[in-house]
Amino acid sequence: MPVKIRLAQRGKKKSRTYRVVVADSRSPRDGKFIEDLGYYDPHHNPSKVEINVDKAVSWLDKGAQPSERAQKLLEISGAWAQWRSSKGEVVSIPTPPEEKVKSSSKANKKKEEATQEETSEESSEETEEE
Repeated sequence: MPVKIRLAQRGKKKSRTYRVVVADSRSPRDGKFIEDLGYYDPHHNPSKVEINVDKAVSWLDKGAQPSERAQKLLEISGAWAQWRSSKGEVVSIPTPPEEKVKSSSKANKKKEEATQEETSEESSEETEEE
């Protein structure tokens, strides 16, 4: 029985969340699965990834093959690096990605203006002290 680590969709249209599951490769995407490893929510900034690393490493040891997206999520959570290092390979553990900022958003422009005002106030206070 070929076993895969893959994503199963949850939630309603345009607000999907995903479960990282271990399933038989012949079962449907949202169908029966063997074990639930965690979840992935792409709608937060940065995306939320919660994976039980111990379970994931044990399934990788047993020969479960991750899909491309599941492998990326395992890399983000650190499970992939832990599994590779347990095999004797030298692997660096990745750092979480920085928060993405849209340059055209109104909220971002307001934040930039506020920080510019604060820095100008601080610089004017320093000149007054001298």
